[in-house]
Amino acid sequence: MYAPTLRLALALAPLLLAGPALAQTAIKLEGRCEKLVIAGQDVTGTCKATLMNTVSRSRTSFDFSAEGRALSFSGNGAQQERTEETDPLQPINLVIPSETTKDGVVQGPLVAVGACRFSTPAPGKTAITCEANAAKGAYAGTFVTDTKAPPGAPAP
Repeated sequence: MYAPTLRLALALAPLLLAGPALAQTAIKLEGRCEKLVIAGQDVTGTCKATLMNTVSRSRTSFDFSAEGRALSFSGNGAQQERTEETDPLQPINLVIPSETTKDGVVQGPLVAVGACRFSTPAPGKTAITCEANAAKGAYAGTFVTDTKAPPGAPAP
């Protein structure tokens, strides 16, 4: 899936919720994590090269992962807005940091205020930039896809 198709999929994801058979959809994106901040702590150095975009019922989430930690930015997909014709904006009202401990995975959903934006930093690439503030601090993530057009697809 190349950038225009990926951007279209991300932008239209909330509309897929109308069908009962599509109660949950997940897209795994590959690329590079350029920034990951959890409760004000920069963990970019251990951030992984994948990002999950999940749509479940009326919620959309962007899930970043790092060594032993993860962070989800979650919002109501039906509230997606456009800041410009090509840059959709997804309001965020929850962040869900999680950490792997000796007792298993510990998650703590937090009410947050923020947004995720989708932009085109270069042809064939899409950047997903999420920022939110919650009671435990600032949360941020930036991921740039390394999408490539499928063989035989028209150039973007």
